[in-house]
Amino acid sequence: MLDQLVVIKLNGGLGTSMGCSGPKSVIPVRSDLTFLDLTVQQIEYLNKRYDANVPLVLMNSFNTDEDTMKIIRKYSGFNVSIKTFNQSCYPRINKDSLTPVAKSCRTEDDIEAWYPPGHGDFYQAFANSGLLEEFVDQGKKHCFISNIDNLGATVDLNILNMCLNQNREFVMEVTDKTKADVKGGTLIQYEGKLRLLEAAQVPKEHEEDFKFVKKFNVFNTNNLWMSLPAIKRVVEENTLDMEIIVNPKQLDGGLNVLQLETAVGAAMKCFESASGICVPRSRFLPVKKTSDLLLVMSNLYSLDSGALIMSPKRMFPSTPLVKLGENNFKKVSDFLSRFGSIPDLLELDHITVSGDVTFGRGVSLRGTVIIIANHGDRIDIPTGAILENKIVSGNLRILDH
Repeated sequence: MLDQLVVIKLNGGLGTSMGCSGPKSVIPVRSDLTFLDLTVQQIEYLNKRYDANVPLVLMNSFNTDEDTMKIIRKYSGFNVSIKTFNQSCYPRINKDSLTPVAKSCRTEDDIEAWYPPGHGDFYQAFANSGLLEEFVDQGKKHCFISNIDNLGATVDLNILNMCLNQNREFVMEVTDKTKADVKGGTLIQYEGKLRLLEAAQVPKEHEEDFKFVKKFNVFNTNNLWMSLPAIKRVVEENTLDMEIIVNPKQLDGGLNVLQLETAVGAAMKCFESASGICVPRSRFLPVKKTSDLLLVMSNLYSLDSGALIMSPKRMFPSTPLVKLGENNFKKVSDFLSRFGSIPDLLELDHITVSGDVTFGRGVSLRGTVIIIANHGDRIDIPTGAILENKIVSGNLRILDH
């Protein structure tokens, strides 16, 4: 069964939102291991345990390709075949004139003038690379696609078995929506087909309806299982039809531009026997901010062959709600400098930290904890402190003497 599978990771993003340069996939997230390290460990474990040959494919962008190619050399001795291909490169459009910002077709002339057009570009780019045909010729039947920063997106043999036995061409993993996920795309039935509805496609007057958890109670994890022959068919027959998302951006110089993007899940309606499958929240563990990083670095999880497993000591399956102040915690380097060690979060429900706050070693956070240092003040949480259902504000500094 595993010999019919290809694992594909979307690896086009940079780590700039977390204050890092280079591909996001090389940010250390646990025990000095990066997203890419953990992914390779997971696939190697599968291949060794089941004597399989599951290849790992990375879809890079022009932003990440060069650095990724250097980094994957270190996996040459691993029991994993790693392939890469590049998604397309589109010119940004001047919002006022509606003309391309780029003055030439060479991206290196002005890298700011170009962008990768969203992961909906996967289908055409995968086919253009020759890898799709190569895998189909090898007898591979299905691929599992996910974002490389989703640490919960591991190969699930039960879902793979369902896809193969029930001839499912397209399966989207969805999970229960919470108030933290109001922007996540959801599934709707339209014109007899299942479709992905993204927040960006919702008219302003219906945005609150879209966010209403009881009305739209699941959202897309972007963990997708697809038939490789079916991808080949829709590309060759030119039946791919994905809604275009207009994404307004402002460049560093202040120029307002438009990016035309598509989402990989939006092609769902182009496949036969497409379905959604409701999965546990544990399969959606993205690291978009340092608040997410705090969770995955903590004792809430342990590592098992590259996969993060929630501690059995956690009394409830949901993860704590974490809000860290943008000014002091946004960059990974700043975030790490503020913790003597990552606090114990096993009994935490919610933490908000704002302002100039540092944590000593061995701190334990429980229940609801709010720590707010006012402008000009500093709060140092001392080593070994236990904060349970506490609000700490003002100025707190404990000095050695």
